[in-house]
Amino acid sequence: MFQKKRIATLTLGCKVNQYETDAVQELLSSAGYEIVEFQDSADVYLINTCSVTNVADRKSRQMLHRARKMNPEAVVIAMGCYVQSAAEELLQDPYVDLVVGNNKKKDIVSILEEYFRSSEKRPEVIDINDTEEYEELTIHEVSEHTRAYIKVQDGCNQFCSYCIIPFTRGRVRSRKMEDVLLEVEALAKNGYKEIVLTGIHLSSYGIDLWDRTEPDSGHMKKPVYGIEKSQLLELIQKVAKIEGIERVRLGSLEPRIITKEFVTELVKVKEFCPHFHLSLQSGCDQTLQRMNRHYTCEEYKKSCELLREAFDRPALTTDIIVGFPGETQEEFDETYRYLEKIDLYEMHVFKYSRRKGTRADQMKEQVPEQEKSKRSGLLLAMTTEQKKRYEDSFLGETVDILLEEEYEENGVTYFTGHTKRYQKVAVLGESLNTNEIVMVELSGRLESGMLTGNVVFK
Repeated sequence: MFQKKRIATLTLGCKVNQYETDAVQELLSSAGYEIVEFQDSADVYLINTCSVTNVADRKSRQMLHRARKMNPEAVVIAMGCYVQSAAEELLQDPYVDLVVGNNKKKDIVSILEEYFRSSEKRPEVIDINDTEEYEELTIHEVSEHTRAYIKVQDGCNQFCSYCIIPFTRGRVRSRKMEDVLLEVEALAKNGYKEIVLTGIHLSSYGIDLWDRTEPDSGHMKKPVYGIEKSQLLELIQKVAKIEGIERVRLGSLEPRIITKEFVTELVKVKEFCPHFHLSLQSGCDQTLQRMNRHYTCEEYKKSCELLREAFDRPALTTDIIVGFPGETQEEFDETYRYLEKIDLYEMHVFKYSRRKGTRADQMKEQVPEQEKSKRSGLLLAMTTEQKKRYEDSFLGETVDILLEEEYEENGVTYFTGHTKRYQKVAVLGESLNTNEIVMVELSGRLESGMLTGNVVFK
């Protein structure tokens, strides 16, 4: 057996990618490899790439080339979504030694050891659109030390006109509930108190799982439309019951999953964090249609109303794309007025970025970059004001904070952490430690704008 090597990893893109990198690190560490920081000298550099936009593709190439320059003798591995969209290009890239696609990450140890034996550069890539296999990866430790993001679903069936993800991640594939629960139990034993359930299209969790055996037939039947609601809800309920888990949070959701039945049951789970990231993208129905989004602005508004009726001031956040092809000034104005009215806690505003391979890239009436920047600035100013108004409504109240890390401002050392609504707070108090939950009276803001408060009791 060859001498084990030092491996440095880098993650680009989403929380699902970070989860997969953490799992791959565990596989490599268990096989005897030494995991080092990316900026350190290493024998192997593994970049878990992103391909959500043309900019993400470019960043992936840049980091692969940077790794080669850091150590010209090292093995450079491209892994993940960019590999799925550009495998042939990467095979021709002299800076890259191995290309490992999605659903092949679990085999990283054998792939790497075979390369060390043969030095043969070959694609480790499957047709991701032609598989029903959920790639089972598991973690016991995560890069964040207080909350654990758990991947429970992969793939997407939505085919939004601006998005390449269905082609790089494939169709919806859900993780077996028992496997999720086993992983959460192990993380809870290692001290993690907060679990974030995440996926490529989390709202679709369960739609591909077999439901139950038909009476007397011995055959399995497929779930009916909407079963994802009960499957995801059931998963939340079971995770919340695991000893040691004090918080359960969700990644991004589609507004259609927010039904009266779903919310009525969810509000009963005391560990659940009332922070909902409901993807919107535009506040204009005509724009949503061109995006191939599967809801209307009125349906989104009703989802927000259901949540606000059930929970006390839930934190509602969203993503907005400005300058989508064909977005007129009138359509943007309609979006602006809509967003003023629904008054969300926070908006993540993105200027539309063309992505080769998508329908939107071929659309006429592309919006000039200068106009995108103008519209983005208007919405960023709006969300700054709305966020402050929402957070100010909690001043003087006592909330629980999960402490995460130390923070210094103007010579004073604080601990920072998040409320259940994912508001970041700087905390003053004695004998504080990371990964503990404390009750804090919110009293004001630091110069930086962050909420601050004092520990009332632990």
